[in-house]
Amino acid sequence: MSYAVKEIFKTLQGEGAQMGRAAVFCRFAGCNLWSGREIDRGQAVCSFCDTDFVGIDGSGGGRFADAGALADAVEAEWGDSRPGRYVVLTGGEPLLQVDQSLVDALHARGFEVWIETNGTQAAPAGLDWVCVSPKADAELVLRAGDELKLVYPQEKAAPERFEHLAFDYFFLQPMDSPQAATNLEAAIAYCTNNPRWRLSLQSHKMIGIR
Repeated sequence: MSYAVKEIFKTLQGEGAQMGRAAVFCRFAGCNLWSGREIDRGQAVCSFCDTDFVGIDGSGGGRFADAGALADAVEAEWGDSRPGRYVVLTGGEPLLQVDQSLVDALHARGFEVWIETNGTQAAPAGLDWVCVSPKADAELVLRAGDELKLVYPQEKAAPERFEHLAFDYFFLQPMDSPQAATNLEAAIAYCTNNPRWRLSLQSHKMIGIR
């Protein structure tokens, strides 16, 4: 199959358990919970997304004919042959496109393969790290993985709703909005009183990188 990719770039992982690690981000175009158009935001299942995933016009983006072509582009962005290769498949919703062929092609080039997903789609086998970020009105298909990262607060998605799921790490990430300071204070208080949950901050925004 072909793949529609918004952008491919190398940076540091800004969030969660792997924060600070060098990574190539491969951002897929499209999402099943929001069109990406502002006119549709108010009616979207996910109305607080802060990411541009529309089109294939970002740096390194494009339409890739097959898994090998996309894996080659990710490898070229990494830029050398040293160990520690790490790719984050994100979106939008990457699992609308990511398949077994792509996971295998990235592994063949020595990459650890991480996925950041809303959890509403089935995942191919062999992913090295699965990070699920659930949304209030979206049914979870992926109910196990490495990291659950809940944007907080969501009115109909209290942290207690997800604590029984089979994840190794549970993170609260304050929602980036005009109420960001209030959301951060609330997340700090919740994590302080519920130590199973850890605070995740978008450090890439704080230090001015992608």
